[in-house]
Amino acid sequence: MICLLLVAGHGTVLETQIKNDVTGLYGQLTGVPKALLPGIGGKKILDFWWETVNTRQLFSEVYLVTNADKYKHYERWATANDFPVENVVNDGSTTLEGRLGAVADLELAIRSRKLQDDIMVIAGDMLCADQNFDIAQVLRFFRSKPGELAIYYELEQGEKSSSRGIVEVCPETHRLTCFLEKPQEGMTTSRLASVVFYCIRKGTLHYLSDFLTLQPKAQDRTFGRFWEWLINEEKLPVYGMKLPTGFQLIGQVELSDYTKWLGHYSALRQESPANPITCFSYARVGLMGNPSDGFNGKTIAMTISNFWAEVTLVESQTLVLLPHPLNDPTEFGSLQDLYCISRKEGYLGGLRLLQATCKKFYQFCSMKGIALTKQNFTLKYDTNIPRQVGLAGSSAIVSATLKCLMKFYNITDSDLPKPIRANFILNVETDELFITAGLQDRVVQVYEGLIYMDFSKNLMDEQGFGDYISMDMSSLPLFWLAYLSDPSDSGRIHSNVRQRWLNGETEVVEAMRSFAELTDQARIALQGSDWNRLAQLMDENFELRRSVYTDECLGPGNLKMVQLARQFGSAVKLPGSGGAVVGLCLDQGRLVEMRKAFQEAGCVFCVIVPYNPAGSIGINRQD
Repeated sequence: MICLLLVAGHGTVLETQIKNDVTGLYGQLTGVPKALLPGIGGKKILDFWWETVNTRQLFSEVYLVTNADKYKHYERWATANDFPVENVVNDGSTTLEGRLGAVADLELAIRSRKLQDDIMVIAGDMLCADQNFDIAQVLRFFRSKPGELAIYYELEQGEKSSSRGIVEVCPETHRLTCFLEKPQEGMTTSRLASVVFYCIRKGTLHYLSDFLTLQPKAQDRTFGRFWEWLINEEKLPVYGMKLPTGFQLIGQVELSDYTKWLGHYSALRQESPANPITCFSYARVGLMGNPSDGFNGKTIAMTISNFWAEVTLVESQTLVLLPHPLNDPTEFGSLQDLYCISRKEGYLGGLRLLQATCKKFYQFCSMKGIALTKQNFTLKYDTNIPRQVGLAGSSAIVSATLKCLMKFYNITDSDLPKPIRANFILNVETDELFITAGLQDRVVQVYEGLIYMDFSKNLMDEQGFGDYISMDMSSLPLFWLAYLSDPSDSGRIHSNVRQRWLNGETEVVEAMRSFAELTDQARIALQGSDWNRLAQLMDENFELRRSVYTDECLGPGNLKMVQLARQFGSAVKLPGSGGAVVGLCLDQGRLVEMRKAFQEAGCVFCVIVPYNPAGSIGINRQD
């Protein structure tokens, strides 16, 4: 692989404004080419690119293409920065009017140096906000695709699409379906902007001379026009990779642009390491339809602010995952202490969840063509969600970790939409850690609030996720929650029902269909504030589950809590996979008495405080 840094543009507007500036602030920059102006952190713009590509393991040679007017500046720079002076290519032009054009400059370098290899092309005079991105990721993605590669970024607020080459990208294959050079308003909804940062295969290089034959005028020999022709007309396979950052000072720019973007990116760089990122994810209760989420059913679930997981990320020199002192113990008071803790809580704490999420996150971004920065971090977590009682404690840690990673690496909702995010969290648990789970918990923890979920097979097959609808929470009844103080592993209660369902056993298939029907009826009851009907449906949900899973599988602890609740006339069901019950007691006068009964039976009892992301109900934390 050979890299070519293009700095042959004639920045006449910027140079003239620096020369004519009367403030005296830029006098020392008079005559200095744009690529050699101070960039982020005081480093020259070109210094950053040279440091990025100066890796023998990745590039056999690096060339610099400039013009005759600024050649001496770059020759001096090359000598001072251990860049091979013989690799500086002079295109012979001295004015903007006499320029060759960017594509002609590239073709000149390839032809004059007889280059016969895949090449990477970068505009060495553009300012990149991310000073830590990993160039090796770009090469790996390029080699994984059967075509060329174009880097793009998401336009920042205030940037107009008419100022950039805009790409439309297939979200599944990452192939560029259309390239529009500085499109007029309304021509496309895409906000994805291409920059001069490409990988071109050796077998495609001949298209450069073909294009130059078609475009005799220098002003038309731009990379925007080249890719527009190659993608839209020649239909060559070109793939896109996103850098979650910004690029500025592209083409002809003014002094105000230089000072504005340099100040903006420098400020961002100073702020980012100092501020830890803390994100929360909340426990959930399944109010209806569970466990049919894993069987193409329908459910309604709600996040609650009684319990939550909290993950904090701070930038650091190396990547560190901090064990939780209670959930990931490595020191014990005695051998007996180790025995008792291991017997009760097992060997699997939350540290594995952090590690699996980070691993899956890197894998996802690599596969989706998103280049991450080479920044490291320290992750730590805390949680007060009771373990092994089916309140989605594991997925809460994964969800909060993912939020932190997305913020740290500037991954947007368009990069990882909410429905896909829920799938991602499920895959962390099922694929990486072999935890028995369905989509419900991950969906409700991503969307937050009261969520109706339809996991019908046709939806899952067609779009890869279900229909997820947020419901009004302004007038919910008072729900309560009780859980066992000494539960078993909640992941084991699913028994052999899945295999029976896969085998097409009529009883199980019909039961899952009935769960979906109960959910639709519960949705109507919630919308109409029909709490009597909702209570009846909750009881039906439990009895249906009991008929499929059997008392032996549900276990005596769960059955005992259900029986206790019914003694006080409360509707009751399992909110998750076991170890807890959620109820609706319409006779509020009996709630205090019921609480005492549960406490005396050795259970923990609390009134549910719904977590509403809109803030109208519950205790909201800043994420």
